[in-house]
Formats: sequence, structure tokens, C-alpha cells
Amino acid sequence: MSDKPKIVLGFSGGLDTSFCVKYLTEDRGFEVHSIIVNTGGFDAAELKKIEDHAYTLGVKTHTTVDATKSYYNDIIRFLVYGNVLKNSTYPLSVSAERLSQALHIAEHVKKLGAKTVAHGSTGAGNDQVRFDMVFQIMIPDVEIITPIRDLKLSREAEIEYLTARGVQMNFAKAAYSINKGLWGTSVGGRETLNSKGMLPEEAWPTQVTKTETEEVVIGFEKGELKSVNGTSYNHPVEAIEALQRIAGPYGIGRDIHVGDTIIGIKGRVGFEAAAPMLIIKGHHALEKHVLTKWQLSWKDQLAQFYGTWLHEGQILDPVMRNIEAFLESSQENVTGEVYIQLFPYRYQVIGISSPYDLMSKKFGSYGEMNTGWTGDDVRGFTKIFGNQTSIYEKIKADAESK
Repeated sequence: MSDKPKIVLGFSGGLDTSFCVKYLTEDRGFEVHSIIVNTGGFDAAELKKIEDHAYTLGVKTHTTVDATKSYYNDIIRFLVYGNVLKNSTYPLSVSAERLSQALHIAEHVKKLGAKTVAHGSTGAGNDQVRFDMVFQIMIPDVEIITPIRDLKLSREAEIEYLTARGVQMNFAKAAYSINKGLWGTSVGGRETLNSKGMLPEEAWPTQVTKTETEEVVIGFEKGELKSVNGTSYNHPVEAIEALQRIAGPYGIGRDIHVGDTIIGIKGRVGFEAAAPMLIIKGHHALEKHVLTKWQLSWKDQLAQFYGTWLHEGQILDPVMRNIEAFLESSQENVTGEVYIQLFPYRYQVIGISSPYDLMSKKFGSYGEMNTGWTGDDVRGFTKIFGNQTSIYEKIKADAESK
């Protein structure tokens, strides 16, 4: 039995976390237990390669957690319920999955009884705050070590360190950094480092191979995606993946997000999220037919706060559970099908069908005729509806005439 202190390391197999393994084992004397939390970005072959790499570097144990379904159940479904797009653009692809990963890493720390946890975040981005905050709340007595941030290391310094210790990796710096997950893929490169510039075609992970238009039908049950083109799925994750396979090759859902980071600076990042964008826009179209105006209004306000607070790492704030309860209760009648036409680089929502559609001809057709009221009803309603403003104007006119 080792007398070295245990440390749990969130591990992706990239340069930063590879450095962390060597540094923590050889320079700090830790017994490293690595963990990778898959939120939809890795296949079985990639996960096996990462595991082998971890053991080659010298970890004591390596754990792979399939968090895809829990990621959906605990986070993504509420982003769908709320039609959440950060700055009306970004479906929180990376920020949401980092929180899922942090939560699972914290649970692994508890399971192993470790007194120390580490992650490979730098000191320049949002992830350091997200990981630190979750750890500080869930495992407050556990020390957090962040070698890359603490040592202020450059990429070149990390490569030099690992090369000197005989680590075999592909150190050639990729032109674009890519982070793939169930709810979208982020893409960073030289074009996103400035305020002007669009990623070139070759930078996008999913290339455009479909040129002919097609219609896709997505089915919702109480706000959750359950079917695609008439095929039902056991879990929404499977439906999301199926929709991504259909829409991704159209180049749909590509954009550049400009946002405010948690640490107060502006940043740009490219992303592609075909399925998330179609789901959110389709879900919103369905809601506009089946919810009342005040349900829609309050949902918009609460969802905007929810998305911002989630993006900033506050997943554990109890107010998030309160908002989730409201969002879930609002989905009782959000059932039906949405028809979307797909084209290269774009899409168009054609319409919906739902047994809860409030746009019913039983009660009249907008701009044409009604069956639920008379002209006299409207005259009376209008007089009462504007009564307070009418009183205000009369009182104002009397006061100013004196």
C-alpha cells in the first residue's frame, strides 16, 4: 500500500493534463488517480487511447465516467425548456459540460477519500472558476492544485518538461483547438483572437457534404425531444445524436459567440451545434403555439438569468433548483411535432402540429373572423382595458387647463 498522498486529476489526455500527471507524480510526490468524464465528446476508441496514455504517464488508477445521460438529465433539458442561448447566440456548449465534469470529479474525490484534487485549467479563462467553485462547495476540505495556472506555464515550457522526461506525444500545435460534446463543439483559432474574422471552412470539424434540401420532423413530449422523422428513442440523448447526424453535414448551427467571461474580459469563440440549435428553435416555435403569453414572458426572463448563472459556474446555487422547477412545470403541454426545412448553412421552421395548439380555428382566425366574441364585447372590453389610462389623461388635462 502506497504511503504517497492521493490526488484526483481531471484528465483529458491533452498537453496540460499530461504535464499535470508528470509534475504531480515526479515533482510533488503524489499518487495520481486520473478521471475523464465523457459528456458526449469521445467514442470508445478515443477513451481507450486516453486511458492507455494515462497509465503510460504513471497514474495509479484511471477512471472513465460516462456522464452523457446525467449531463442531459441534470443540465441540458433545462437549457431546452428555457430555450437558452447566451447573448441570443450560444447554446452553452462548453460551459455546461464543464460543470457536469466538475460534479463527477468531486464525487470521485469523495469515493477515493483523497485530500487533494487537481485540474489543468490555465489562469486566463472561465474553466478555472467553474472547477474551483464546484470543488470548494462540494469538497470544501480538499486542497485544489492547478499546476498550469500556479506555475504560469507556457505551452513551450510544458513541451520542454515532458520531452525531457521521455514522454511521447504529438506536440505539434494544432491551428485550431476543438472541444466536442453532446451539446455542441467549440472551435478556437487565430481568427477568434481578434474582434474581426471568421473561421475558414477547413477549421470546422463537421464538413458540409449535403447540398440538397430536406425536411426533418422532430417530436417533443412535455418539452423533451423524443423522436426524429417518426423514429422514437428511449432517451433524448439518442434523439439528439440522431438529429446531429442528419443536420450536421449541412453546416447548420455554425457561428461565432462574443461574450463576457466570468473574470471580466471579452472573448470570441467559434462553435457548431446543429442539433442544439434546431432543438432550441423548434422547441421555442412549439411553445409559442401551446403556452400563454405570460408563461412565455416569465419563462424568457427566468431562462435568461438561468443561462447566465449556469455559464458563470453557479450550478449549485439553490435558486437554480427553483427556476428548474418552474421551467419543468411549464412544459406540461409542450407536446407535438415541429417541421423544419434544412438547407446548406441554414434552416427554416415551417410549422408545428400539437393537440395543445392554442391557434385553434374553433375560436377564430387572426385578422379574418372570430367565433368566441361579438363586436359589442370588444367595444366594452376596450373601454375597460384602457380605463386607467383614460382617467390619467383626463385628470392631467384638467390640471393643466387651470
